[in-house]
Amino acid sequence: MMDMMKKAQELQSKVNELQEELRNSEIIGTSGGDMVQVTLSGKGEMRDVKIDKSLLDDGDVEIIEDLIVAAHNDAKQKVETISAEKMAEVTSGLPIPPGMKLPF
Repeated sequence: MMDMMKKAQELQSKVNELQEELRNSEIIGTSGGDMVQVTLSGKGEMRDVKIDKSLLDDGDVEIIEDLIVAAHNDAKQKVETISAEKMAEVTSGLPIPPGMKLPF
């Protein structure tokens, strides 16, 4: 029982470290051949948007809006992939039932 409690505390500590690492990381999603870039934290918070000036010259707002959404979705997918990979590293070797979601 004590061994299980110790492992649970170690896991909690590792998860806390991982959450802090993700909070401080930045992931960039792009669209339109890198004409639009959206930067998210590893926790999914938007930090920055960059739009190539040539898009503004065209004046087509709908295209710009679509490119922003696409860049955001690209960044979000990258965040989810990185988070899942890091969580797998933290929990490797632990007897966690498939599909169980840890607080992340």
